[in-house]
Amino acid sequence: MKFEGGFDKLPFWENNWLTDMGGWFPGERVVLRGQDVFSELKDLSWMGQLMFGICGRQFSEKQVQLFDGIWRISTSFPDPRLWNNRIAALAVSARSTSNLGISAGLAVSEATIYGHRPLLATMSFLCSTQKELERGVPLESILIKRLDRLVIGRPGSGKNRQVAKVPGFGRPITKQDERVTPLLEFAETLGFRDGVYVRLANDIELMLQSLGYNLRMNISTLMGAMCADQGLTPRQYYHYITLCFSAGIMFCARDAEKKPEGSFFPCRCECIEYQGPGVRGWE
Repeated sequence: MKFEGGFDKLPFWENNWLTDMGGWFPGERVVLRGQDVFSELKDLSWMGQLMFGICGRQFSEKQVQLFDGIWRISTSFPDPRLWNNRIAALAVSARSTSNLGISAGLAVSEATIYGHRPLLATMSFLCSTQKELERGVPLESILIKRLDRLVIGRPGSGKNRQVAKVPGFGRPITKQDERVTPLLEFAETLGFRDGVYVRLANDIELMLQSLGYNLRMNISTLMGAMCADQGLTPRQYYHYITLCFSAGIMFCARDAEKKPEGSFFPCRCECIEYQGPGVRGWE
C-alpha cells in the first residue's frame, strides 16, 4: 500500500508496517521476499542474495559472477588518493574508528562528478537512448542534441569540471580507461560481452569519434550497459552500486590503521597559499 501523504493516513501505519521484503522471526527463521534464508536461499552467495533482495528475482550463477566481477574490476581501488578512500584513511589516521571512516567514505560516494550519481546518470542515458532508437530517432541526432545543450552549474570548480553532456564518455585523468578491456574480457568468459546495451555503448563511442569528439567510453558506461543487459532498471542499478566502493575504502582504512597517528598526508603551513586578511593583533 503506497502512502500518498496526509496526516489522516498515519493511524493506518501505527504499529503496522506492510512489506513484501521480509522479516526476522526470533528463534525460528529469517524470510527474504517470501523465501526462507536458511533453507530456500541457502545456496545463494552474498552477491546473489543482495541482488535477489534488490530485484526480487534470482539470477543465474553466471549473472551473479558478472555482478561480482563488475565490483571487483571496476570500483574498489586500494589508493588513498581517491576522494572517498581518502576520507576513510584520514579518519582512521586521526584515530576515529574504521567503521566511521568507511561510513563517511561511502556517504561521499554520492558525488556529482565521481561516484554513484554519474554511474546512475550513465545507465539512465543508455536506457533513454535505446528507447529513442526504438522510436526511430537516429543516434547521431540524439548525440548532437546532447552535445549542444547547456550544462547548469560547475561542480568541482577547482578543476573547472562540469557534469558530462554525454554521461559515461570521456575521462579527466587519462583518455583510456584501464578497466574497460579487463571487464570486457571477463564478461566474454561468461557470455555477456555482446548484449544490446554493450553494443549500444560501442556504437555511441564510434559515433562520437565520427562527430569529431575524442570521447571514449569509461568504465561507468560498461557497468551500466552490462547491468541493463541483465534487465536491471536504473533504480535497481542504483541500489546495486551503493556499496560498490566499500572494499577499496576498507583497504585504505585498514592501511591507515597501521600507520602512526596523524601521519596521513600531513602538510606544512607554508605550503598553504593563503590569500585572506593579514595578521591582526588583539586589542
